[in-house]
This record gives sequence, C-alpha cells and structure tokens, in this order.
Amino acid sequence: MSAPKIMLVAAEASGDALGAGLAEALRRRVGDELKLVGVGGPKMAALGIQSPFDIAELSILGWIDGIKAYGRVKQRVAETVELAKAEKPDAVVLIDSWGFTIRVAKAIREALPDVALIKYVGPQVWASRPKRAKVLANAVDHLLALYPMDAPWFEREGLETTVVGSSALHVDMSGADGDAFRRAHGIAPAAPLLLVLPGSRPSEIERMTGVYEQTIRRLKIRFENLQVAVVAAGTVASDVTGRVAAWPFRAHIVSEAEKYAAMKAANVALATSGTVSTEIAMSGTPMVIAYKIDNLSYALMKRLVTAKYITMFNIAGDEEIAREFIQHDATPENLAEAVTDLMADPAKAQRQADRQTEVLELMGRGSPNPSELAADAVLRVLDARKAS
Repeated sequence: MSAPKIMLVAAEASGDALGAGLAEALRRRVGDELKLVGVGGPKMAALGIQSPFDIAELSILGWIDGIKAYGRVKQRVAETVELAKAEKPDAVVLIDSWGFTIRVAKAIREALPDVALIKYVGPQVWASRPKRAKVLANAVDHLLALYPMDAPWFEREGLETTVVGSSALHVDMSGADGDAFRRAHGIAPAAPLLLVLPGSRPSEIERMTGVYEQTIRRLKIRFENLQVAVVAAGTVASDVTGRVAAWPFRAHIVSEAEKYAAMKAANVALATSGTVSTEIAMSGTPMVIAYKIDNLSYALMKRLVTAKYITMFNIAGDEEIAREFIQHDATPENLAEAVTDLMADPAKAQRQADRQTEVLELMGRGSPNPSELAADAVLRVLDARKAS
C-alpha cells in the first residue's frame, strides 16, 4: 500500500510551528515515503513543504483589518484549494487561523468531497461565539483540540474530537541558558533585564511597538541600569528590527533561536497576548500582558466575548495571575507601573512566577507530546476512511 499524501495548511507563525511539529511526528511513523504538501511558513519549508505564497500577509486581527484584506484572503483561499485539487491529498489538516481555514475547509469539501478534513486547533467557543462549534462540525471530519474544555462543545455537535494538548506546554527549556544569554549580549548578571515580546503578526507589531517604546522610556527613568531585549519573531523579524533600531535607547534584538534563553535571563517579560504567554510561564519568568486591536473590532468583541481573561493560564486558574491590559488600558503609564511592581519587588515577582507554574499543571504540563498525539489521530482518521 502506498504511503499517504497529507496536506498541511497553516496561515500564521504559530500554525507554522504546529505544522512543522506534526510533519516531523508523521514522518517518524510513516517514514520518508510520506508525501507532505501544503501552505505554511519557514519551519514547514525547512521540512520540504513549500508554500505557494507568503503566509505573513494572512496574519490578520480584527474585523476592520479582515475587511481590508478580504480580497487578498479570498485569492489565497482559491490558491490553497487549487493546490489541493492538483495534489489530491488523502487528508488535509487545517491549522488554527479560523477565518482563513474555515473558508478553505468549505471550498475543499466542495471540490474534493472524499478527502478527509481535519481541523487542528478549534475556535475558542467557550470564550465567545459558541455557534462556531456547529459551523466547524458541518465543515470537517475531525478536530484536534488543545484543551479538555474544548471537546464537549464540539462533540455535542457531532464532531469527533481528540484532545492533543498545547505544544506550548511541551517547550524544551533544558538547553535554555539565561546566564549564557546575558554573557553573549554583554548584560551584567545583576542588571535588571526586561524582555519585550511584541507579537508575531504585522498588525500587532504596528500597534504595540510604539506603546512598548513609551513604556520603556518611563522604566528607564525608574531603573537606571535597565537592560531591554526584544524578540523578533520569524515572520515579522525585519519589521521589529527596523522599528526597534529607531528607538532612542539600546535594545538587544533576540532571534527565535535564543528566545527561550532570553526568557530565562529576564527578570520580567512584557508580552503581547498569545501562545507566547504560556511559553514565558514555562520559563519561570513573571510577566505583564498587553493587547490592542482596532477600536471598532474591540467594541464588537466586547459584545461577544464572555471569558474574564485572555491569557490561557489566567483563564485556567480563574484569576488574574499575570496582569492584563487590554485596548484602552494598554497605556505606557499602566504597563510601566505593572512592570515596576514586579521589577522592584523580587518576592512578589517570584510569587507570580510560582503561581503561573502551578496553573500550567492544570493545563496539562507533563502530558504526552501534542505533535505525537496529533499524528496518531491523523493516521487513525485515514485508517478509518480506508476501512469504510
């Protein structure tokens, strides 16, 4: 029997990482004869999955940005479907990025009704817009969910669901050396170090870097020897580097390769909300969270979102372990004050870091590797298809 052909579709940096992990796990099971095609970023490309277009342009936040990009998204959906029609895969795994991948799912279902469609990361229907569970159930054959609380929402709609866990809970920090990071960047062991993580989407970089610059200006007055490091995520690295170079003070640029070492080296992290908050918690560093989208999208979101928090470990712990500053509250004054609280009180910072770690256990830290579980589930779906 010939090896299966599997198409992976990722539209953002986080999805690219998930896709790469899944691809490697699938190859371990099937062997080099496994055929992988799809849409993704540099991590998937390094494994031989060449994307027909640059996914950076699909990193979209908010309704307004979505409307502006509608024509481009529609074109990229069509190109993705054409790739599926040309390759005729046995299964298509659609990774995160709800707005893009649900359109791709519906179009592939119409064009290739017999292909197995698998969604990897479902919409957070427990936080907002629960009707999306039914929409997804009608569009795909199987869901690979990140958290146990996801499953009941989709299974009620008849969608078979496998809980695989979050890859952020399985980050290998064993090789991350904070002391070595400080030495490499000429940062004294006792110097206060703030790590800034502005995001991985172009719109996040555009909205947040100016806020962070003004925040750091205030912090440098309070902490004379404050050192600053800024993570430049792969898909937005040149944009981040260019913006930070224009700051009137020095900031160390951190590549993806040294990101975890920087997390361990930092006294406090200031981060744009996202998966990275879980990774920072894994490193044992306390943090402050910020987030901004366009005002109209935010006004609409406030009507739809029911969750009290946006950071996953805050949601899991049902408390604001790490302080969150959203939209109009994400001001340089507020952020500087929150960072100062942690930077000036090491005992308080340690208590927060300890609480973050405790809640990671509730979220599934230490459970089996998500990429391995996801690969097993994909192959089970394919086996069931062949059997029927």
